[in-house]
Amino acid sequence: MKIRTVILAGGEGSRLGVLTAKRTKPAVPFAGKYRIIDFTLSNCVNSGLFDIMIMAQYRPHSLIEHIGAGGPWDLNRDFTGGVRIFTPYKNRSSSDWYTGTADAIQQNFSFIKRDKPDLVLILSGDHIYAMDYETMITFHLDHQADLTMATIRVPIGEASRFGICGVGPDYRVTSFVEKPALPPSDLANMGVYLFKTEVLDRALWEDHLRADSSHDFGKDILPNLVKDGTRVYAFPYSGYWVDVGTIQSYWQAHMDMLHDPPPINLNDRNWIIHTRTEERPPVRIASSAIIQDSMLSDGCVIEPGARITRSVLSPGVVMRRGAVVEESILLTDAEIGPGAVVQRAILDKRVRIGRNARVGAITPEGELRLVTIGKNSEVPDELQIEPGAMVGTDVIVSDFPSKQVVKSEETILTRRLPYEV
Repeated sequence: MKIRTVILAGGEGSRLGVLTAKRTKPAVPFAGKYRIIDFTLSNCVNSGLFDIMIMAQYRPHSLIEHIGAGGPWDLNRDFTGGVRIFTPYKNRSSSDWYTGTADAIQQNFSFIKRDKPDLVLILSGDHIYAMDYETMITFHLDHQADLTMATIRVPIGEASRFGICGVGPDYRVTSFVEKPALPPSDLANMGVYLFKTEVLDRALWEDHLRADSSHDFGKDILPNLVKDGTRVYAFPYSGYWVDVGTIQSYWQAHMDMLHDPPPINLNDRNWIIHTRTEERPPVRIASSAIIQDSMLSDGCVIEPGARITRSVLSPGVVMRRGAVVEESILLTDAEIGPGAVVQRAILDKRVRIGRNARVGAITPEGELRLVTIGKNSEVPDELQIEPGAMVGTDVIVSDFPSKQVVKSEETILTRRLPYEV
């Protein structure tokens, strides 16, 4: 049986703020050394699926550079599968920017159905989870399904954020509604779909012809298939799964990884999360530094008296003497100046925090207000940035007002023109 996998990786991820100002959501770093898409790609190869197409759109450059020819995932294959990245293109008819998830598949369907795959597995490239798709494929075949969708139970208070299924005793889907204000159940769609190729082809073409369609799987394709009596089944998944679509969920997923045991065992040699990594020296930790419940990547330098608590440090992070980082995420080559304190903050690549600056705070229980600072930005010495504030990308010291405090919910952006250096 021939299975082709399609990963949707074109999301702008606007709710991730500064983290997606210069990259697509699946390319956002996660858990120190990984990118978000590494989890979906690794699920594929660990499940024995090596024929993969990636649909990219928004700011795909770092994603394309990261995936390359697919070597880290054993996907650098020319004739038997491998990974290929597709972006929107213009032709003389109707091709254009993707208007929805289904439209992305529709515009590339001539490539998807090449070599006549029996099944098409459609995945999202922006979820954190470890799933053996082989089990879902067996479920699909056993139930003679036209479409199998992976589902997971979610807290009923959060169910309105998802597509919600109703199912019969045999797992057949009897109803589907996208992001209902009053969810009828807690069984949520995970955005993992296994289609018979001919069923997907027909559904996409019918949707393409509907003038009132938004061309989205959750809003259009799935409800219509269920309504038309198509054999749609819900595959029950009970492992860890999170859509890191907001700053809060991105931060919380990192904190989850610091649990003992973590929800995904990154040390499991039977289920390796593959990634592309650059060569870095080992971590260097000086005497009198304190590190608790944290993850540090290669190339980090922790100077004397620095303290790290419940935080994740990407490659090359430097913490100067007496610096403190608590419940924060620091991306590649960030630097925390001497005596600076960073609490509940997310710092993008190459951020510099000045001497004795104070960024964020541990707010009262039940209140989560994170500070986010974009790529390449510099925070002045002695400055205080209150919880909930945001600093954009490429901000330099002179972009900050002369005052010594950036207030909560305030945003600091660069005042330079794009062509200035």
